[in-house]
Amino acid sequence: MTINIDKRGTGPVLDIDHLKVTFATDAGDVYAVKDVSLEVNQGEVVAIVGESGSGKTVTAKTILGLLPETAISSGAVLINGNNVISVSASKLRQIRGRDVAMVFQEPSTALNPVFTVGWQIAEGIRAHAGGEGKRVSAKEAKARAIEALRKVGIPDPEDRVDYYPHQFSGGQKQRVVIAAALALNPGLIVADEPTTALDVTVQAEILQLLRDLRDKYGTSIVLITHNMGVVADLADRVVVMYQGDVVEEAPAKVLFAEPKQGYTRKLLAAVPHLGRNSASQGMTTRAHQDRKVLVEAKGLTIEYPGRLGSPSFKAVDGVSFTLSEGEVFGLVGESGSGKTTIGRAIAGLNRTTGGSLKVLGYEMLNLKERTFKPLRKEIGFVFQDPAASFNPQLTIGDCVAEPLVIHSNPTPAQARKRVGELLESVQLPASYADRFPHELSGGQRQRASLARALILNPKLLIADEPTSALDVSVQAVVLELFKDIQQEFGFAALFISHDLAVVDILSHWVGVLYKGKLVEQGLGTQVMGDPQHDYTRRLIASLPVPDPDEQARRREANRSLLAG
Repeated sequence: MTINIDKRGTGPVLDIDHLKVTFATDAGDVYAVKDVSLEVNQGEVVAIVGESGSGKTVTAKTILGLLPETAISSGAVLINGNNVISVSASKLRQIRGRDVAMVFQEPSTALNPVFTVGWQIAEGIRAHAGGEGKRVSAKEAKARAIEALRKVGIPDPEDRVDYYPHQFSGGQKQRVVIAAALALNPGLIVADEPTTALDVTVQAEILQLLRDLRDKYGTSIVLITHNMGVVADLADRVVVMYQGDVVEEAPAKVLFAEPKQGYTRKLLAAVPHLGRNSASQGMTTRAHQDRKVLVEAKGLTIEYPGRLGSPSFKAVDGVSFTLSEGEVFGLVGESGSGKTTIGRAIAGLNRTTGGSLKVLGYEMLNLKERTFKPLRKEIGFVFQDPAASFNPQLTIGDCVAEPLVIHSNPTPAQARKRVGELLESVQLPASYADRFPHELSGGQRQRASLARALILNPKLLIADEPTSALDVSVQAVVLELFKDIQQEFGFAALFISHDLAVVDILSHWVGVLYKGKLVEQGLGTQVMGDPQHDYTRRLIASLPVPDPDEQARRREANRSLLAG
């Protein structure tokens, strides 16, 4: 595949000049982007950071002309001299893919499940690569799709070009999306939260891939993210947005070392650091080992039967651990390691198939719902995505009160009083009980989700990735709230996450899962500070730190470990 860098010229690949974007709504115009100007040069990675609602994704979509019809934009967005705001639809079609391409946040929704990945990559090649009436043959398009898959590190691209999206892992699907963006060799790639949903080890691979694209092919990248560790690892320059405005712009090293604006300092201060504010700091022994054991697993096995002649799959393989009253047990590992399966088994949502799992004294092997149901009120569950876990047709008050209504049958006045108390305890006004889920922000919904889990005053709380989808500043608020609420109510908690820094802040005891096995457990400071298992060491090495100089040193020092 030939790379033509010459065609990109010497000027900026992207020049945004006084961009303003408003959305027409029934309540009046909403100003999403107020006055943004920035440039991206050839071979440069520019990160646009900020909280949800800051305007960063709207800015990114403007670059490709992907705004909805309700959006009104002014100013200029120049790509190789063409203003995408004012060009014709046919010209915009030529610019997309050939001059600029986008890598979307969620690869599973960006890829069509009924077509092979090769067909989807070739579709873009056939649509754009010919130009001036020329056509690209199906054979040539497939060959270029194979080359694009090879470039992003998909093994055996000649065979896997004919695979469907569901036959790839999450990280591989993200590579396929990047391959589709690269197929026409665009000068600019817009990557919208490309690593948010990925495990830290897969994230490290994707960041290395983007770095290679910049270094080998001179590709410019606009990186939209709220992960400041990712910014420190990859970006050359950082643009900080707040409420539709650019509040600060500086080279990455300068911004992290000497942030000028208060909002930037607040954003950086909210980033969790491994080893800082650790919940197990100063501990030498397990703090709650003399308390009553609420969860005890001995050789726990959870196996899913195979279908159509395929072998069964062992999701959890011989896991043993305990969780005592008042303790926060952090369970970390990649997707597929079995951590969510264990959490759901403790809540009685998954069946165990071997070993022993005792929850509040009840043996979960051969679970009978009739006998376990009375114990359900002692267990709270905080789901990963609060938007999906709330019924959109019910008010927040009704959603939060639902466990209370099912188990205690209170009067409407009693239920409303209890809901108001819980909302206040999670720092939401009691009046929010009358709002619907879509009227709350992501962080507010997650606080309401925590209130719902606590409404029955449970002895045990299971929190499954409760902060993974939140902005860094919102995440910091929710984590601090979780810590305060846990100390106030005294419940035990199983905290499931793939973010080691988050787990370190909350957890007294940490377990590391790998392919269904518990490979290491101990005090958080011991596991994070002196890991004994190679997999734990690789997890820690993959976690980017919000300091460009330190991250560069870590990446070089851990190069062989990350490659393994």
